[in-house]
Amino acid sequence: MKVELLAPAGDLERLKVAIEYGADAVYIGGKQFSLRARASNFSLADIKEAVQYAHQRNRKVFVTVNMIPHNSDFEGLQQYLKQLDEINVDAIICASVAILTMVKNLNLKMEVHISTQQTTTNSVAISYWQNKKADRIVLAREVTYENLKEIMKKTTLPIEVFIHGGMCANFSGRCVISNMLTNRDANRGGCAQSCRWSYHLYQNDKCLDKEDKLLSMGSKDMCAYDYLERLLDLGVASLKIEGRMKTAYYIATVVKAYRILIDDYYKNGKISQKKLKEAIVLFERGSNREFFSGFYPSIPDIAGQIYNNDVQANQSYLANVIDYGAGIATIEVRNYFKLNDTLRIFNPQGEDVYFKVTSLVDLDGETVEIANKPMQILKMKVPVEVNTFTFITKS
Repeated sequence: MKVELLAPAGDLERLKVAIEYGADAVYIGGKQFSLRARASNFSLADIKEAVQYAHQRNRKVFVTVNMIPHNSDFEGLQQYLKQLDEINVDAIICASVAILTMVKNLNLKMEVHISTQQTTTNSVAISYWQNKKADRIVLAREVTYENLKEIMKKTTLPIEVFIHGGMCANFSGRCVISNMLTNRDANRGGCAQSCRWSYHLYQNDKCLDKEDKLLSMGSKDMCAYDYLERLLDLGVASLKIEGRMKTAYYIATVVKAYRILIDDYYKNGKISQKKLKEAIVLFERGSNREFFSGFYPSIPDIAGQIYNNDVQANQSYLANVIDYGAGIATIEVRNYFKLNDTLRIFNPQGEDVYFKVTSLVDLDGETVEIANKPMQILKMKVPVEVNTFTFITKS
């Protein structure tokens, strides 16, 4: 059975982008019982539309019900789970044995996947969840490749692993820094990402800051393409991309990159250097943070950390297409570009197309020399047909 490429989506637009760019399944959060409270998240009506859109294309939708519940959180939960099942959600992702048990006792048809929040790092824990009738385990990010090989030998339960995205300063999100500093509970949807803030560092009341560079405890992001072939050889069930808070452009670049690599593996039995270089270009386009291979090689050392916050915004994404006809694309501006610039058309399928901006007008037909107003609607000539899933980027 081929591996599943699982992508995140913070809203309906991003779900559609993930599917069009090659995701086999998408995980989303509802308005209730989900972490990532700052993501747009989906109403029940949105979830229904998402499931219909995905199923029409033979893709799947998983809904996160992954908060760590207190007694007061159970009100309305049973009804919510029944509604998700009626909508034909393929699975929920949960971090509580109570929620797992509730789904199984209700005899709902959707699967239950155990969240990475449970920090599953060994075969004994997997056996526990299997006995509780879990359908899949999302392993902790803290599992090394050597650990994973042993786990795969000792379990028949489908195993999902992370392949790309943000890392946590603690074990799989089990962090209370946010709680202590902001009273926002990381395990109930409110993480303030305090590990990525800038801090003064003191030793014996002496400030150790140098040249106005403050301390950050944040990790580099995971980008484990160099372990992808080995993970596919092991037969993991699903490769997960982190990032329900990420932009549609980020999702498009990362999903397409892994789609290219996975398809090459199944076509040729291995990943070619040509396809790997193609994918790396996409990873670099979509990222504005340094990345590394996570825990797969070993427990990270100093090279896996980001100790200052000199992170520059990625401005390669210039515009998205909102309409097209007769060689003219109507675009929504996101970053600065101007007439006579050479830009790139980035589509779900096919090669990138490069073109020179020879015409640029506003909705009144007035020529625009410089596009520098975010969200401004403009019209421009393009050399190929585009659609609402097309991104215009720097060349």
